[in-house]
Amino acid sequence: MFKKVLVAEDIDSINIGLTRALNKAFSFSVDHAKYCDVAHLKILKAFLDKEPYDLLITDLSFKSNGREERITSGDALIREAKATQPELKTIIYSIEDRPFKLKEFFKDLQVDGYVLKGRNSSSEMVDAIKAIYSGETYMSGELMQSINQSPTLEIDAFDIQLMQELAEGYSQAEISERFKAHGYHPSSLSSIEKRINKLKDYFMARNTTHLVALAKDMGLL
Repeated sequence: MFKKVLVAEDIDSINIGLTRALNKAFSFSVDHAKYCDVAHLKILKAFLDKEPYDLLITDLSFKSNGREERITSGDALIREAKATQPELKTIIYSIEDRPFKLKEFFKDLQVDGYVLKGRNSSSEMVDAIKAIYSGETYMSGELMQSINQSPTLEIDAFDIQLMQELAEGYSQAEISERFKAHGYHPSSLSSIEKRINKLKDYFMARNTTHLVALAKDMGLL
């Protein structure tokens, strides 16, 4: 079993509950960090001391402590940690449940597990750690169901251009006219409306403004 685990979480009550569950189920040592910069320094020092952590459990969002932080999110922490220690196992522990974001974390960050914060999350974390130690990946059951039920959509250059037009404030009718003028296809108003609706479903966006915000958050725009 793992020997050293680092938990990056800025809410004390969650830290206490998770630590209690881990100490009850496992014999490894559990260390903590409230801020991403501190967590990264701990990972770096442990690696240089040849006493590396085996597993990083991290939330995605962290409140500012009033000081300038270089690493401000859990996904950025994972990237930094793996740059130092590529074999480090990682689990995201968060309330984020949007299917496209989950796919991104497993594909781009190559995380080993994702546990959704909730009523039974401590026991799920125990199951996740056991699975990951056995060489498997883990995702909370309700998240897996959500991903399987979410629509699949390949984002292409047309979609990027379409969302860029929305970001610049053009209406769907105006976009249709602009696409026709530039020879973009499809360019009919009905086709554009259908594509935007598919994009909103895929990104789970409430409206086109929310869609643009999510696209920017992902770095697509």
